[in-house]
Amino acid sequence: MKPRIIQVGRLQASLEKALAAEFDTHPLWRERDPAAFLAQHGGQFAGMATSVRSGVDARMMDALPALRVIANFGVGYETIDVEAAKRRAIAVSNTPDVLTDCVADLAIGLMIDVARGISAADRFVRRGDWTRAQFPLATRVSGKRLGILGLGRIGAAIARRAEGFGMQIRYHSRRPVGGVPYGHAASLVELAEWTDFLIIAAAGGAATRHLVSTEVIDALGPRGFLVNVARGSVVDETALVRALGEKRIAGAGLDVFVDEPNVPLALLELDNVVLLPHIASATRETRNAMGDLVIENLRAFFATGRVKTPVA
Repeated sequence: MKPRIIQVGRLQASLEKALAAEFDTHPLWRERDPAAFLAQHGGQFAGMATSVRSGVDARMMDALPALRVIANFGVGYETIDVEAAKRRAIAVSNTPDVLTDCVADLAIGLMIDVARGISAADRFVRRGDWTRAQFPLATRVSGKRLGILGLGRIGAAIARRAEGFGMQIRYHSRRPVGGVPYGHAASLVELAEWTDFLIIAAAGGAATRHLVSTEVIDALGPRGFLVNVARGSVVDETALVRALGEKRIAGAGLDVFVDEPNVPLALLELDNVVLLPHIASATRETRNAMGDLVIENLRAFFATGRVKTPVA
């Protein structure tokens, strides 16, 4: 018999098809009353497929007494109660590495876009403004100072790309990372004071909430740019919107927001901001690889009792 899997929310169509082909999968998102369904049938499911958008809390785990493994579609897992899973000895996996390159690519793209005003210049041409005026001078990227918050897989990939632009690179993390040629800033404020561009590549969750505070934003200053490809919660969004509106920082490239898909209205009116709909990993190649890894984790668990890529 195929292991029974509960699918909490919608996933990529190809992944849903693969799950249904290999496992006895039930889409919980189709149920009008998910809680009532789990109360009656929850004991039938040994595995779960979910994503950071849907997550899973301790209450849902309690409604699944036979649950043994949770496979998360995505590298971030802050909406999964990992501590509750540990208490139940439920294995939790995510999909690291396979999205690193695409996220790093987009971070560099956002940095160049907001510094050189690529999106703003496109709007300038489309409005017909070029026939009446010259586009304002922008900011050079090559040779500038880059600060990275979080030098994990993605942060390190961003740094390697930035080397190609001759950028000076420093980073801040909870502790120095061994074996890297970049300087470690003891505090995020110190890093922000030093850098021209601050790229956020830290994990989300309670531990990093509002880590980029008003103090950090002020330290970045009127010639500094902020790029966020991590989680909206890492930045004090209210403080950032205020600083951008008052031009206390030069600009921002944002792929993530606190209340997605709702973007603060004030940002929509600013020309020194590039706004993306959380697409850093949204390429066909990466999303297919992420889906494959979800399947591999479930397959490995039911074959060996261990997932391929367990969360920390």
